This record gives sequence, C-alpha cells and structure tokens, in this order.
Amino acid sequence: MTRLHAPLAVLALTASLGLAACGSPTDTPSASGSGPAACAKDSLATVTKGKLTIGTDKPAYPPWFVDDSPANGKGYESAVAYAVAEKMGFAQADVTWVVVPFDAAIAPGKKAFDLDFNQVSISDERKNAVDFSSGYYDVRQTVISYKGSPIDGKTTVADLAGAKLGAQVGTTSYDAIEQQIKPSTKPMVYNSNDLAVQALKNKQIDGIVVDLPTAFYMTAAQLDNGVIVGQLPAASSSVEQFGAVLDKGSALTSCVTSAVDALRDGGVLKQLADTWLAGQGAPELK
Repeated sequence: MTRLHAPLAVLALTASLGLAACGSPTDTPSASGSGPAACAKDSLATVTKGKLTIGTDKPAYPPWFVDDSPANGKGYESAVAYAVAEKMGFAQADVTWVVVPFDAAIAPGKKAFDLDFNQVSISDERKNAVDFSSGYYDVRQTVISYKGSPIDGKTTVADLAGAKLGAQVGTTSYDAIEQQIKPSTKPMVYNSNDLAVQALKNKQIDGIVVDLPTAFYMTAAQLDNGVIVGQLPAASSSVEQFGAVLDKGSALTSCVTSAVDALRDGGVLKQLADTWLAGQGAPELK
C-alpha cells in the first residue's frame, strides 16, 4: 500500500476506526546477532547514545497517533513504538521523536532516526533502500458504505451476499469480493478508487472494498456520512504488513524485530489494537 497523504482539515479524524489482526509475520528478518547481549541497551549503536530516536510524518493522523502528538503514547503506532522501546530497554523519557516525511523515510541514504513508524508497507522494492522489522500490523480488506445504506449495520460476510459492491480493477480488494464475499450480483470494477467513491455517492453501488487504511481515509475525507461496515476475515494468501523502517544494514534491525515478535507472541499488539483501534468503529465481519 502507498500511504495516503490527506488534506489536514479533512483528516483530523474523529471518525470510525479499526484494526487488522496482528498475526504472524510473513516477512521476518533474520534474528541472528539479536541475543540478549547484542540487544542490551548500552551496546546498541543508536543515533544518540542511550536514547532511541523514532521518526514519523507530520501531521500524524489518527488512528495511528492522537492529537498530532506522537510523544503522548496515544494511538496505535505511538503505543507500539513505546512498547518496542521498552522491550529494548528504553524508558519513555529515553525516546525522542523526529519529523520524517514518508518519502524521506523510505528513500536511500543515511537516516537521522533509529527506526520509523509511518504506516509503511513491507515490500521487496523498498527493502533495496531500507531495512524493515517484522510486521507489527496486518492490513485487512474492509467494506465501506454510507449511513443508511442497504449494508449499513451488517455484521457478517453472509449479510453482504445480496449487496452490489465495487472495487478498483486489478486489486486484492476486488479479489476479496469475488473470493470471500461471493455476492449474487457481479461486482463493479473501476479504474480508480475515486471513481468507486463517486459511484457510491451516486448510490449506484452499496459499498466499496478497500484496504483498511484506505477505508479510514475514504470514510473521513471523501464520503459524507461514510461508515466502515467491517473488516473481512484475514485471507489465506500473503498478508500486506506495516513494518518499522530502519537504515539499510542497521545493526538495530534484528533487535527491533525481536522486540516486535515478543510483543506479538505475548499478545501485546492485540491488546494495543483493542485499546486504540478495534473498539472505535471497524468491527470484524463474522
């Protein structure tokens, strides 16, 4: 996924939000050299000795951050960042946040941060320029609509069987309609998400399927009375994931990965998801 940069005014989200499940990573860097001694705080080669410098973009939008203030620990990515820092031995006071535009975070070259949380999808192309931790967020396909639509309030995938749905051509979202929802009406195909949104505004379709981060944007910024109907169950195919970004060849990569994996295995990522995302209006469709 390419992160959407929405206008400030429309993306001061107090909108419905939700989370994809935090499952096992599909792309986990090697943890060699990430034992207790190698990952001890005092032995880590951070930008500033004894401190952990974390980057993200500005403005920092909900549900990932709250009040455009990454340092307050509120929002999913802020909370995950502090949990990772704690696993690595850094107290909250040892964490320094810096502003890093999205494009700069994934560009080649030396970084002014130790790691970056900015809704960056792990991809082979990006790994040519930067390192990634294992995934801390699994992106799920999501059904959106408008208040009062024929599918507003539906709670199961089966409830959508009679819906007229649309998606952008050639996307995993379209595949999700055909393979998971299997509606009785052939889904509509659009050359862009903007065209799908216009069709929904015109009530030519009942809903659109997009990935969850895009759903946040559409329902908050592009649709009047937009609603997230729900997230589809995780597909069996490879999962798109967000990972923390690090300098290419960073000595911290395996240690950050170990921290993320421990948070997942210990159920902490799920707890943070429940706290900051899942209860805010993007339920999982049964």
